[in-house]
Amino acid sequence: MKCVIAGGGTGGHLFPGMAIAEAFLERESGNEVLFIGTERGIEARVLANGRFPLKMIHAMPLKGRSFTAKGKAFWVLPKSTREAMNILRAFRPQFVLGVGGYASGPAVLAAALLGIKRAIHEQNVIPGMTNRVLKRISQKIFVSFEETKQYFPEPKTVVTGNPIRKEIILSGPSREKRDRFTILLFGGSAGAHRINMAMVEALDFLNDLRPLLSFIHQTGKEDWDLVSKLYQQKGFEAEVVPFIEEMAHYYRRADLVICRSGASTVAELAVCRKASILIPYPYAAHQHQLINAQKLVDRGAAKMIADDALDGVTLSEAIRFLYHHPEERVRMEEAIQQMARPRAAEVIVDYCYAMVRQ
Repeated sequence: MKCVIAGGGTGGHLFPGMAIAEAFLERESGNEVLFIGTERGIEARVLANGRFPLKMIHAMPLKGRSFTAKGKAFWVLPKSTREAMNILRAFRPQFVLGVGGYASGPAVLAAALLGIKRAIHEQNVIPGMTNRVLKRISQKIFVSFEETKQYFPEPKTVVTGNPIRKEIILSGPSREKRDRFTILLFGGSAGAHRINMAMVEALDFLNDLRPLLSFIHQTGKEDWDLVSKLYQQKGFEAEVVPFIEEMAHYYRRADLVICRSGASTVAELAVCRKASILIPYPYAAHQHQLINAQKLVDRGAAKMIADDALDGVTLSEAIRFLYHHPEERVRMEEAIQQMARPRAAEVIVDYCYAMVRQ
């Protein structure tokens, strides 16, 4: 079988798509998968190594854009749909799956126009704009949370969980023993300036723990040089990188994770059984990161610091508390593991196969 996975833009859309692609290729010898994305999305960089073939279309975002930008996006929609149709005609897939992001819309629309089986996956509790539109022409809708079913037609909506990449699932809750308490920080695929600055400020309030702590910090490209120098100046052991490709390796090393609360990140934390301090991105559509984080807090599975309350003092106090209370970290780890759905990608592939063979 051949499958097209369309969408991306951010890691929150792309990485679940990659997990589904892995499961699809493993299902049957000879299966092929093709990604459809855009040059401005993260897929252009992450898939550049040839791990999965990628074709580009000229789609543009709508959400959060000016009236003029939205006009341009609607203007380019017919062109991007034609581009997607040409790609589908050449590749001839049996199935097209949209995983969110602005490249997903034209590809799923093109599949509908060509009579190809099609579905969408929604990662967040509250659906994004693209999937709200595509629900009308999708034959199956996969969602990560039970609460999301209310936004979609009940007969064709299935709760699968959020797909996780194979290397993270295989790593699971395993942990490398280290001499120091290791803290992993990341703010999404592009980093997070607020988290970066709060962390280097927090170091001033953690001096007494300096010989006991180690940091792994994904900063994004913009802050990498500055943050690296500040860790060195303050004398803390730290591995500072612009972007992490092998997340499974770093999850294994981490005793505590400090991060945003996108749906994919939350799913990875659950599979890897990680205690975390979540700092929801305040400008996420429909406040979905706040909703994700609050779900974990309510279950005792994470701590949360609101973005507008984030500073060095607040962050250092949260780190200090969890360092000195290992029993609390264990409770958080046990609680978040109850939310794990490690077979989400396989379940989605099962449904895709069933649709094609109907």
